[in-house]
Amino acid sequence: MKEASKSDLARAAHLTPAAVAVIVDGLEASGFVKQVGKRFGQRGSPSTLYRLTPERVYSVGIKIGRRALEAVLVDFTGEIRARETHEYRFPDPDLVRKAGNTVLDNFNQIVGSLGDATIVGLGIASPYFLGLWSDELDFPEDLGARWEVIDLTTFFALDPKTPVFVENDATSAALAELLQGTGRRYSDFMHISIDTFVGGGLVQGGKVHTGPHGNSAALGPLPVSPSKLDSVAPHKGRYQSLLHRASIYVLVNHLKSRGIEITRVRELDPLPVGAHAPLYEWLDDCANALAEAIIAITAVIDIEAIVLDSILPRPIHHDLHARVQAQFQQMSAIGIVEPAIVSGQFGPDASPIGAAMLPLSALFAPDSSVLMIGKDRTNLSGRLSTQPS
Repeated sequence: MKEASKSDLARAAHLTPAAVAVIVDGLEASGFVKQVGKRFGQRGSPSTLYRLTPERVYSVGIKIGRRALEAVLVDFTGEIRARETHEYRFPDPDLVRKAGNTVLDNFNQIVGSLGDATIVGLGIASPYFLGLWSDELDFPEDLGARWEVIDLTTFFALDPKTPVFVENDATSAALAELLQGTGRRYSDFMHISIDTFVGGGLVQGGKVHTGPHGNSAALGPLPVSPSKLDSVAPHKGRYQSLLHRASIYVLVNHLKSRGIEITRVRELDPLPVGAHAPLYEWLDDCANALAEAIIAITAVIDIEAIVLDSILPRPIHHDLHARVQAQFQQMSAIGIVEPAIVSGQFGPDASPIGAAMLPLSALFAPDSSVLMIGKDRTNLSGRLSTQPS
């Protein structure tokens, strides 16, 4: 809410004004919130407005990606105060652990120099089935088996008292949009992330829904029509998975087929010589697949919006967004309520920011069940799917 009065907070948290007054006064005395002025122009006395104290609480978000580990340190309001990226050819567990521990050491030093500031938790965003699809990405065959035996809640070296929360990377991206980004405008939306592989996150009733297995909105396997790109191996079946059409690795392979070698999408800004034509071919093919997927999604789930984001350079992302909107309109689907198709706000930062939001959501969300946990953090589970609602 950015800033609010005690009455505003009482309505939002479904608590009595008296209860909220006690809570806010306690938070102010502890330095968690501060007064920022008064609101005039309403009946009665002016209302005192409060904001979170940004520098009082920090959270760390780490995204374990297939090509890089990305980490952010966010303050109490969700603003990024520090970031680090460690790239690799493939996510070797030992390499990822070393990179993550380096990040945690650096962030601890930053926060340790800030007086009363504290890191309240670590959030980890990671793709499920991290080592699978090794053929598409030229990963070692045993990589999936190595990740299967790893418990991410104990993977990195940190204080045992620090709670660790783990979620799917696309789910974490949806949480970032819900709490801090474009998704704040909607109570019900599907977040689509165009990353190395495409992924999704479902928000309903203002909450991220992960499903009984934590795998809700796994859009990669969704069937769509076969790709028309000549760089994609001919598909024997009638349908092809969305993963094999709307993923960044498909773009990288298509550019490679035209003699343009890139390892990271940031190398597309500025566009290399000769990249325009194959890029636009992929954009059209990807947009077509996404438009088909959006029809399927909205035929099953009644949502207000599709929030589309990607790790692409922003000019290319906005081009993709416009093409998806145009192709969706051309398909003229009947029998669904058309969702707004809007652009996400965070790009490649979405998953690490969402990961950093996991501890803040679990520890400070205005749910009465969370408030009643009190000081006993051992009752906190590490996933959104098992948090009180």
